[in-house]
Order: sequence, then structure tokens, then C-alpha cells
Amino acid sequence: MRLTVIGTGYVGAVHAACMADIGHEVLGVDVDPERVAALTCGRPPFFEPGLAGMLKRAVDRGRLRFTTSAAEAARFAVTHFVCVGTPPLPGSGAADLRYVEGAVDELAARLSGNQLDGREGRVLVVGKSTVPVGTAQRLAERLGTVADVAWNPEFLREGRAVQDALRPERIVAGVPTAYAEERLREVYAPLTRLGVPFIATDLATAELVKLASNSFLATKVSFINAMAEICDATGADVLTLAGAMGVDPRIGPGFLVPGLGFGGSCLPKDIRAFADCAEELGLGESVAFLREVDAINTRQRLRTVELAERLAGGSLAGRRVAVLGAAFKPGSDDVRDSPALAVAEAVRRRGAQVCVHDPEAADHARAAHPALPFAPDVTKTCDQADVVLHLTDWPQYRDLDPAVLASVVRTPVIIDARHTLDPQAWQAAGWTLHAPGRPRLPDTNKAEAP
Repeated sequence: MRLTVIGTGYVGAVHAACMADIGHEVLGVDVDPERVAALTCGRPPFFEPGLAGMLKRAVDRGRLRFTTSAAEAARFAVTHFVCVGTPPLPGSGAADLRYVEGAVDELAARLSGNQLDGREGRVLVVGKSTVPVGTAQRLAERLGTVADVAWNPEFLREGRAVQDALRPERIVAGVPTAYAEERLREVYAPLTRLGVPFIATDLATAELVKLASNSFLATKVSFINAMAEICDATGADVLTLAGAMGVDPRIGPGFLVPGLGFGGSCLPKDIRAFADCAEELGLGESVAFLREVDAINTRQRLRTVELAERLAGGSLAGRRVAVLGAAFKPGSDDVRDSPALAVAEAVRRRGAQVCVHDPEAADHARAAHPALPFAPDVTKTCDQADVVLHLTDWPQYRDLDPAVLASVVRTPVIIDARHTLDPQAWQAAGWTLHAPGRPRLPDTNKAEAP
């Protein structure tokens, strides 16, 4: 089947490559000629494990190509996936829909008259963007008889988006017509034959599924981080607490992971947009808790900065602080709303001499925060550091030799804000390790008093 994918940012590039990989002929469309040129050579514009290889295979096999021409897209296929972004409006948490509306309008202008003659079926425009409830219906009214509209939210997790696209946990399709459902079932037949559930529903429910899912996941993260604050005050262990809670099948262990909190381009944006959407519907009180979820999440960054300040003797002025991690999560070079970078910048503003390392996101981080210095390896980053901050859970950091690192720092003090370092191993190498929400181990490096 022929498909177009309009917008080749994160969602669009992954969707286009995966649709080609399962057998469709795909045309990717973007207004950025440099991005189109890179994708045409099989180079994705961002780091995502497994994507570059799959993209290159699809291009080499002739199943995937790219263009800047909306007219070419209109001629190429009758099924069009709209994957453009919905960033927050400036000064507001509400979603900016201008890119979605612009993409649909530009396509619609080329889907009229005799261009539709002789096609394999009616035109179907399928939204994958995360939008406020009611957007799909408004777009359907905007398109009128030019095309049917369906909504098919994505559930990609950065760092494992390829697996999520090829073997999703579910396919949700808002399909107001029998034709739209039939068409999308045909598109996803290679996946449903593998047992992937296909959930057909109305447009509003399909739009809500993504917002509700991300809001629930964000709530779990903020809840366990609130418990970490309680654990710090009482001497309890947040990891043991999370493990014991997660055994309960009504709760489950997923996203009960204490740490620096969530970031990136989805969870923070989506919960704010959902709260704003509810307020527009006159139902702001129903999801008022999402404002506190957001506040708890943001507070974790300040708590880490304040802990670093205490460990530096009460002031960060003139102190050397090494920051391990800039991406908002491992497996990605995405630095949008990165908790790690927010902490690094806050520490710098308090007078510290900061040095940052990240194995994949350094270029993006440097562009976003030009005042932050970066080093090419962990050893140089930690040279003569007074405090080390472990802020992104890259496996490279978990595999560090604490004894080797202890030989280059000025003071062997580390904050494990991601709770993934082995405290016994680091303490045995002479480090003082702090992990928010966990009691400190007895200091076995000091000789016992006679």
C-alpha cells in the first residue's frame, strides 16, 4: 500500500521507516530541504537506537523516499499520516495547532478536482499528533468532502521507539467511518497478524487515550518522587518502598522509579496541555491534580541543586561540579525540557564551575545552553571536581570504575539522582554517595574509634 507521512520529525521519521519496513511504499514529506536531503541518504536527524539501520534499508530497497512537495504527496497516495509537532504556545501550556492545521490545509488544497479521479479509494487523512480533544472533528469539518479523517495516536518511547513502532502494545484508531477503519486495519495488518491489538473507537476517545496515558504515567513518577521526599525526612528507603508497592498488581512496578523526574517533549508538554484543555471545557477542577504533578516533578530539580550546594559546604560559588548526562533520558539525544540540563544550568547560575558530559546529546545540549562547558569524556569532565552529579542514566555511567574516577576528582562526592549506581561499590572506592530518598550507608572508610 502507498502511504505518505507528512512531517519527518521524531514521530514522522520513525513512523515512515517502520511503515516501509513492514512492506508499504512510503513517501515522507517535510518543508525542511536539508532534513529531506539527509533522510534521502538514510541519515535520521536525531539519535534513536536502531533507526538509522532501518531507515537506510528502506531507502536502499526503494520502499521509502522523501520530498518537500505537498503536490507530489497528494498525487502519491490516498492515505496520508500527519505527524507534525504540537509544541506549547508561548507563555501557555496549551498546544500550538498551527503546524497540524497548516499541514492539513496545504494537503487539502491539492486534493480537489480531478486529482482524485482513478484513485484506489477515498482520501484518508490520519492524524498522529498529540492534540486537544475535539481537534480531529474540527479538522474533519475543515476538510469537508475532500477527505475522511481518522486519529491514530503514537505511543513511542524515546530510546526504544523502533521496537514500539514495530511491536506496539496496542494500535488505537479513531475511525468515524467504516471506510476509515477498513483502511487503517489494512495499513496495520502486518502488525495485527502478529497479535497486536487493534482498538477502534471514536475520534474524541482516540485523542484522549494519549493524553490520559501520559498523564497517568507522569502521576506515577511524581508520586514516587513525593515519597522520596517523605523517605528523606523519615529515614525510609524509597527503592524498597517502590518495589513493595509495585508487587501489587493493581499498582504495578512501571514508572515507580524515583529520581530526577520526567522531561522530554511528551510528558511535561502533554500534562500541561491536558490541564489547559480541561479548563477550556470548564472541567479544570477534574484534573487540577496535574498541576501538582508538574510542580512535584519540577521540584526534584531544585532539590538536587540544593543537595549539591549542601555537599559543597553551603555554597557552590567557585566549586567545580561535574555533570554526567545532558539528554532527558538514556538512548536519546533529545534535550528538550531535560532535567539534567536544568540542574546543570541552575548550578552554574549559583556560581559553580560546571563541566558536562553526554555520550550522544552534547551537540544539542551545547546549542541549547551555550554557557555550559562540555568535555569529550568522563575523566576530563570530572577532573578536580568537588561534586559529581549523575543525572542521566546512560549505561556508560553505570559501568564506570569508581576507583579510577576517585583518582581524578578533588573530593569523591557523588549524587546519584537516577538511583542506578551501586552504592556499595562506590563507597568501597572511597566515595560518599547520596541518592535522594535512600538512607546513607554506614561509612566503612573511616576507622572505628578505639
